[in-house]
Amino acid sequence: MSEAGPDTDDKGPETHGSSPAFILDPRLRQEANRAFVWVSVIGLVALAVYISQSLLVIFGALVFASMIDGGSRLLGRVLPIGRRWRVSLVLIGVVAFFYWLVTFAGAQIAQQAAELPSIVERQATLIEQWAEANGIAVSLSQLQSMSSQVLSGVGTVTKALTGLAGGVATAILIVIIGIYVAFEPRLYERGVEWFAPRSSRQSFSVTLDRMAHTLRRLMAGRLLGMVFEGFVTFLALTMFDVPMAALLGILTGLLAFIPNIGAPISGLLMAMVGFSVDVETGLYTIGIYFFVQTFDGYVVIPMIAKKTVDLAPALVLAAQLILGILFGILGLLLADPLMAMLKVALERRAEQNDEAIQSQADSDGVATMQTGT
Repeated sequence: MSEAGPDTDDKGPETHGSSPAFILDPRLRQEANRAFVWVSVIGLVALAVYISQSLLVIFGALVFASMIDGGSRLLGRVLPIGRRWRVSLVLIGVVAFFYWLVTFAGAQIAQQAAELPSIVERQATLIEQWAEANGIAVSLSQLQSMSSQVLSGVGTVTKALTGLAGGVATAILIVIIGIYVAFEPRLYERGVEWFAPRSSRQSFSVTLDRMAHTLRRLMAGRLLGMVFEGFVTFLALTMFDVPMAALLGILTGLLAFIPNIGAPISGLLMAMVGFSVDVETGLYTIGIYFFVQTFDGYVVIPMIAKKTVDLAPALVLAAQLILGILFGILGLLLADPLMAMLKVALERRAEQNDEAIQSQADSDGVATMQTGT
């Protein structure tokens, strides 16, 4: 008859589930779990920083897709055709516009664009001479250095976007990814929802829908403001025979995409071109700038803000400063949409917390009633 002791000892480790990597002390095991969580969090943060440039490009593609999707939804109100056809019509319209811009207006705009740097440089020289005459020490080289730093976007993360090749490649990636998402948005929404736990997918889907709705509204308002500012600026400058009216109108419209920063830059360019003719024309351009910005600020933007997200200007400006330093011009362009998405996510989180508190209060009330009866 065999001894029971050795058999019990052999099965002991299997019964307790121990292994060479198993920590028997529960306190040490708890500390090891905490350390693992912290290492995982730090690793995820480091990974996010490492791939932040790619994430920003993907977000830019989502912004572009929201513009296309908004245009297709507008077409859907008047054209009872499929979604793919409406998206295709929007893309064809965008390509046709740029073709017209290059073909019919390209020669004039290219000539004006070639003359604009020399005009700006002459005006900068005059400003330097006026400053020196009034005892202000300002160097033209310092102004050029400061402007080049602002336009290029400092920061180590901008290396992937510096240079013409990097900018063109980034724009192509944004357009291609945006077109794919615009054609099949629900496919990619389901893919993102799969990252959430099964119990939270329905709530996460509601958050994504609200984000998409807000982004479409925000971009529609932004495009409307760009068209208004660019077109009205072109007409007003043409009426007063200001040179480079077409180029300044296009630049004003494009810079209107950047809130808080784009308008002063376009106004400065308009004033420089106007004063290059004479003082009277320069004053006209300043008046046109303030008229367009005042009408846009007190009429167009409030109408748009009622149907879009309301963001604090100081918050947007701070986000533009931080993202502009980190990611250059791309971060500057996407700061406003990114802050809008964060606001929607935080509002949705607060709503879920309120629902949880209300549900807990209702449960406590029911339990109190049952106890009393």
